[in-house]
Amino acid sequence: MSKTTVLPAGTGKPLAPYVPGSMADGILYVSGTLPFDKDNNVVHVGDAAAQTRHVLETIKGVVEEAGGTMDDVTFNMIMLRDWSDYAAINTVYAEYFPGEKPARYCIQCGLVKPDALIEIASIAHVG
Repeated sequence: MSKTTVLPAGTGKPLAPYVPGSMADGILYVSGTLPFDKDNNVVHVGDAAAQTRHVLETIKGVVEEAGGTMDDVTFNMIMLRDWSDYAAINTVYAEYFPGEKPARYCIQCGLVKPDALIEIASIAHVG
């Protein structure tokens, strides 16, 4: 099996040893994506909806760089800091997956930076 790194233009240096996306046998694995700018600063502090939109736009960029669309996403792993943000997160999430929904799970946990309210990792079948 060969794998290819998927690195959209303008991607900042990650906080840990990982890449934004890794493609193998037509399957794209998108790393856990936080609401960070290119310098790893949290954006939209305190706004779960805006952070969710930022995260999903970042994931969309990785998927499109790999030649796919958000319709190719088959699974999402959602981590949120507080259940009180669940409704706001789901409202934005539904905009990115308006048709047939991907499988997913959602857990509450601590995230790598205290101001981050959400992290999403995805799997897509591209091509």
